[in-house]
Order: sequence, then C-alpha cells, then structure tokens
Amino acid sequence: MKADVLLGLQWGDEGKGKVVDVLTSNYDVIARFQGGPNAGHSLEFNHIKHVLHTIPSGVFHKETINIIGNGVVIDPIIFSEEIEALSKIGVDLLTTLKISKKAHLILPSHRELDAASEAAKGKSKIGSTLKGIGPTYMDKTGRNGLRVGDIIRIDFKERYANLKNKHKDILKQYNYNSNIERHEDAWFKGVEMMKNFELIDSEVTINHMLDNGKRFLAEGAQGSLLDIDFGSYPYVTSSNTVCAGACTGLGIAPSRIGEVLGIFKAYCTRVGSGPFPTEQENAIGEEMRRIGAEFGATTGRPRRCGWLDLVALKYAIMLNGVTALIMTKADVLDTFDTIKVAISYKVNGQLTDTMPFEIDTPIEPIYKEFKGWKTDITKIKNENKLPEILIEYIRFIEIETGVPIKIVSVGPDRDATIIRK
Repeated sequence: MKADVLLGLQWGDEGKGKVVDVLTSNYDVIARFQGGPNAGHSLEFNHIKHVLHTIPSGVFHKETINIIGNGVVIDPIIFSEEIEALSKIGVDLLTTLKISKKAHLILPSHRELDAASEAAKGKSKIGSTLKGIGPTYMDKTGRNGLRVGDIIRIDFKERYANLKNKHKDILKQYNYNSNIERHEDAWFKGVEMMKNFELIDSEVTINHMLDNGKRFLAEGAQGSLLDIDFGSYPYVTSSNTVCAGACTGLGIAPSRIGEVLGIFKAYCTRVGSGPFPTEQENAIGEEMRRIGAEFGATTGRPRRCGWLDLVALKYAIMLNGVTALIMTKADVLDTFDTIKVAISYKVNGQLTDTMPFEIDTPIEPIYKEFKGWKTDITKIKNENKLPEILIEYIRFIEIETGVPIKIVSVGPDRDATIIRK
C-alpha cells in the first residue's frame, strides 16, 4: 500500500484541515509530518468552527488512527490545551492518537528565543508566529534537542535543565526581558499528559501499517511556498513543507508515495512578511479579506490578499509532483465583477513564467482576466449546477497546470464540498 500526501500549494491557510476532514472516511490513518503549533487547521461542521494546531485533522472520525510524526515539533502546553478542548466536546483520543518518540519538544525557552530574535530584527522581521518553531528546529539540526521519547527517561529533568541553561546564555545576548520559569508548571503538566498517549517508533509503525494494507494520508502544514529550501526565503518556515518532507517527517521511502493532493485557494493569501507578487493592497484585497474572513487561525493576524498566481502554483505543482488539485474558497469570489489570474511575471523588463531566485525584487504580474460569475455558489451540491463562468475558470487552471481539479470547496462547512467526476 502507498501513502497519499495532502499539502498546501501557496503560503499556507489553503483549507487543508477541512479537506482532510472531508477525505478522512477514505483513509484508516492520518499523519502530520512537519511543522508545529504555528499551523492552524480550521474545520467547520454543524456551524461550529474547530482549530487544530498540532493534532492531525482526522480526529473527528472515531475509527481513524491519527499520528504525530517525527518531523513535527510539539509544545506540551498547546498540545494539552488542544486535548482538553477536544475532550470537552466528547472527542477522546487516548486510543486513536499516537505520537512519534522522535518528534522534538518545544521548550518555554524556545519561545523566548523566538520572541527575542524576532524583536532584534526590527524592520527586517520575518513575521514569525512566535511559537518557538525556528529555535526548536535549530536545536534539532544542532543535535541539542529534546524529543518526545526523552520524557520517559529517568534523567529527563536534568536534560531539560541543561538545554534551558544553554538557552539562557544565548538570551543574554539580546536586550530582551524574558521569563522562562513562568511557563514551566504548565509545560511539565503538558508533558505528563503526553505520557498518557501511545509513544511509538513511528517509522516502524507506519511502514507496518502500509505493509498491512492500511489506507494512509500524510497531512502537511503551512504551504509549499513557505518551504525552508524552496519557499520565498528567508520569509519561510523552518521545515520542508513540500512532498519530500513526508518521507523524512514520517520515515517512508519515496517509492511508497501514492497520490499527491495539492490544495490552493481560488485567490492567494499570505500572513506576515515576505514577497507576494499578486497582492492587492486596495479595496479588492480588503473585500477578499472581509468575505473570506482572512485572519490567521493561529495568530489572528489579518491575511494579505491577492489574485491567484499561476506562476507560483505551477512551481509548487512541479516541486510536489501533484497528481490532483483541490480548489478552496471559490465562493469568496462570488460577488466580483472581474477576476484576475497572474500567468507570468515581468522581472527587470523581462517576461518569465518561472519563479525567479530574486523573488524579493520588484515583480510585475501579467494577468488574464475573467468575468465574475456573480452567483451565490455556497448552496450548490452538484458540479453540473456550478456557473459556466466558474467552470471556465476551473478548466483554464487545469489546462495551464496539466493537473485535474477533483474537488471544489464552496463554503467553510464540510458539506460545502463538490467532488468532481
């Protein structure tokens, strides 16, 4: 059996949580493979919104096994808050959630380092979520980190103290008022809660599951354009958000990857700093933000909004080997008279249809325009009922990318999803 991969193709916030929830009935196992509580996967059903930060998005299906893979970084405080919130609405994960022993832990001092580092950058700040993600991955690659498997070691508190003291020495270099100890009680309580779950050698468990025919979906966090290697560096996250990250973040071979499902919005959004060629810093962008409720699920920050960027989308499709596309938030464009799509860039006077290395230089998008469909599509359940102008928009994207759009989301609720034949 092969593992399918579902990931975002833009700068995150594409609607991965909802889509995973919709698709979960097709799978036995859902696994997160990178990122941490900087991700915010929103799911909505029965008109109630749920936001998950660390836990995979299959948790609302009782028969589904959910795995937090080795590539994820976990803050025990945020993890325990998520577990408690889910418990209050009757979701018991003790038997269905498994955690990799090799996943790294975010310490309170990692969050302080993140805040101090971002503050020191001044106007050059990258827009960090201040969740301690970057410093945790730095300790991972620097071979200093603490992992989930360490919490059951006899000398765990000693290991914790040693790493905290290293961080305190680093913090002395910043003119920043930090207080690590104020978070420690909640952090250690979170660690104790984590011990109630099955801690696994995830790479072995996952490969056994695949050998035994389990239907498996790897769930990505953030978006491909935030990848540490291939995103709009340095305004990126600290992990590999592309499909290859599923191999290193779960311990599966490339030959075991099956379908690659790429999610994109019918327009583009971005949170924080960094280049955004099709951004609309005008009434159009404000209208997209208002209709789409474009505020970060983790930070609450207003998202920057703009037209769909086919140059960036095709780049992400190439990197990930996408076999099927999923378009979300088409309904946000229901009221627009004109809809634009960037089909190429003009950089230093030269036309290009590929992503330039100098992504932070002035870029002029070259647009193709479509008439708006001017129809409320939120109640439509069948592809045949979609406005012909929207179908034309969908077919144009399919032709340009060479990949079929198999799902169109027309609203936030799990039922507002059209599966195309």
